[in-house]
Amino acid sequence: NVALGWLVLELTNSAFWLGVVSFASAVPMLLFTLVGGVIADKVDKRKMLIRTQVVMMVSAFLLAGLTYTGRVTVTQIVLLAFATGVASALSAPSHQALVPQLVPKAQLTNAVGLNSAQFNMSRVIGPTLGGFAMHFVGVAGNFFLNGLSFLAVIIAMNKIKVGGQTEAVEGGFWKRLAEGFRYVFGNPKTSVMVVLVCIGALLGVPYFSFMPLFARDVLGVGERGLGLLMAFSGLGAFCAAVTIAYLTRPRKRGRLVLASGSAFFLAIIGFSFSRHFLVSAALQFVSGYAMILMVAIINTRLQHLVDDEMRGRTMSIYAMAYLGLPPVGSFMVGSLSHVMNAPHAIAAMAGLGLVLFLCLFALRSDLRRLD
Repeated sequence: NVALGWLVLELTNSAFWLGVVSFASAVPMLLFTLVGGVIADKVDKRKMLIRTQVVMMVSAFLLAGLTYTGRVTVTQIVLLAFATGVASALSAPSHQALVPQLVPKAQLTNAVGLNSAQFNMSRVIGPTLGGFAMHFVGVAGNFFLNGLSFLAVIIAMNKIKVGGQTEAVEGGFWKRLAEGFRYVFGNPKTSVMVVLVCIGALLGVPYFSFMPLFARDVLGVGERGLGLLMAFSGLGAFCAAVTIAYLTRPRKRGRLVLASGSAFFLAIIGFSFSRHFLVSAALQFVSGYAMILMVAIINTRLQHLVDDEMRGRTMSIYAMAYLGLPPVGSFMVGSLSHVMNAPHAIAAMAGLGLVLFLCLFALRSDLRRLD
């Protein structure tokens, strides 16, 4: 993703196209994640994950070949980003719903916390490695390494032994989909978790897509600086994972979510206005730490609240919010860049996210009392 953003900037020199590519890669989360959730409650989740990994691997190798030969165009990038996004959207619910099948129920809290931590850490550690890899092996080499990485996942998935599949709920696609929405939004405890994720995903997370722009045009630190910025975010994510492991079952989780969510938005606002590399790096650490802590707690709570037969559909709604809304936010930033500069647009969206976040906690006393 980091190499993709850098390549788009080199081809177009446009924040608008940067937003479009980010939108194309993740908008399938809005269109197909719910489909993946219904499928996850009906088919072998392991086989579903293997097939989607193969599609993403092929897309990565195609992108590497086109870039290496110098034939790549922004249109091809958009199409391949969309194809990868579709495969990712279909696999995300199976990934989330598979975890409870792999561990005893007594260990589910730690397993969900670990899964949530690694999932979110990969979103910042991956770009960190990508920034450095791009410096040493170039953009095409980065895409090739990405393609190779899928082999490890496919091999691991073939060796995993999964418990029995939950019996699928009878009925057509639309009926099962409607049941999932009624289940999630009919329960105030699950619905508010999803709303919190929506606020963070739409108004906070999209700023990660614009790291190449900050590194090149705002801070003037180039590819190596981009890698370092993402490294500090990855370090924050790692520290958050250590915190989750140390706390095991944290007390006063409502207050932890409030504090971490507020810190996340404030760090983004500060980062948007910073013009000093060290300050920006420190704020990257804070945002990485706060994001992982907030999302891991929400994910764990949601997994504990749902029944097994509804897990795939519930986690598809969660994944649609967390992974599907950031591209919408990126597109909003790209569009706003025509009337104001991108850093100011990001700061304004994060400010709105902070206000909505605080209002939700002010209105919902059960959130503050969450333990």
